[in-house]
Amino acid sequence: MTPLAEILRPKSLDEYIGQQHLIGPGAVLRTLIESGNIPSMIFWGPPGIGKTTLAMIISQTLKRPFHTLSAISSGVKEVREVINAAQEEEGAILFIDEIHRFNKAQQDSLLGAVERGTITLIGATTENPSFEVISALLSRCQVYVLKEFGEEEMRQLIASAVRHYANEGLDIEVKEADALMRISGGDARKLLNAVELVVNKGSHVLDNKTVTEVIQQNLAFYDKGGEMHYDIISAFIKSMRGSDPNGAVYWLARMIAGGEDPLFIARRMLIFASEDIGNANPNALLLANATFEAVSKIGYPECQINLSQCACYLACSAKSNATYMALANAEAAVKRWGDLPVPLHIRNAPTKLMKNMGYGDGYKYAHDYEGNFTQQEYLPAGLEGSRFYEPGNTPRENETRRSLHEHWGAKYGY
Repeated sequence: MTPLAEILRPKSLDEYIGQQHLIGPGAVLRTLIESGNIPSMIFWGPPGIGKTTLAMIISQTLKRPFHTLSAISSGVKEVREVINAAQEEEGAILFIDEIHRFNKAQQDSLLGAVERGTITLIGATTENPSFEVISALLSRCQVYVLKEFGEEEMRQLIASAVRHYANEGLDIEVKEADALMRISGGDARKLLNAVELVVNKGSHVLDNKTVTEVIQQNLAFYDKGGEMHYDIISAFIKSMRGSDPNGAVYWLARMIAGGEDPLFIARRMLIFASEDIGNANPNALLLANATFEAVSKIGYPECQINLSQCACYLACSAKSNATYMALANAEAAVKRWGDLPVPLHIRNAPTKLMKNMGYGDGYKYAHDYEGNFTQQEYLPAGLEGSRFYEPGNTPRENETRRSLHEHWGAKYGY
């Protein structure tokens, strides 16, 4: 029996839900598709938001031969077979799902065909391609970021499902959609799986109580596509953030038992060390980086010991997201005020002309002053005195707070 998510898969750009920043009228990807001249590309985004569907629509719209491989089950042999077949075709598209799971040798096998134009590569990944795709291949592809579905898109999907069942002679009433949206978490496939499961269990009314009960009783079937992988890594991160080493090591054990890529786990802890601990304990970043290196060299099964040590350390560490928020605040200022000019006194002055124009004039070299510090303005005009970094309330950051107050006094108001 064909799954509901497959039945409702869009066949054209006009049917496609979401990603209007890419395929809306006048958007960059739609313009390329309409021109008939598309580059090799990588779709980066969470699961269930239409990466595979968009690749299929591109192929159908341009009437191009379409080959698809999964990086989970395919290797160099399968890649070469597709490339050989594509040499006899015009404008063949090769779609590789989970391309981040290809190793270097497998990715290398694509380079020549992509460079010669034998194939147009479309890769899909849930991981940052800057870390997971080799630079030689990445430089030959455009990277497009796809966003998870919001409430509006999810309601459109539910309405599509209701219309489908109406055509099949079933009158489905949606009384409440909160549970459907909460359970699916912006993933269209999970949403439609949930609707299909509830309807197949005999309920023609969708409300929060019914949806929750049916999903809880049939969790294995509901997660048949393996999307719970993302729920478990979320539980792992939240356990460390909540300073619970027991929870952290439990979810770590679940990932290990499920065969999760150890580098994926180590990379998440490396990000966590800066995002959630930061300057409350700078050693956390050092240990997380050392763990990543150790995992890279050792691999399973021994590296699980390194992972456990790091997870427990991060969970027990003092927490602060102050540096993460500082960057967010600064980025908001950049977005609001644009590219403000660098103040003349802190500009570089490598030529005599620049010096005559005032570049570097009035700059105070900190090491010429007592304590290697003197007050001067480093922000551009219009942002003078702005404060983006607020030290967290941890012992180490309280020392930072006292130091900043000693240096800057009332200007920073610490």
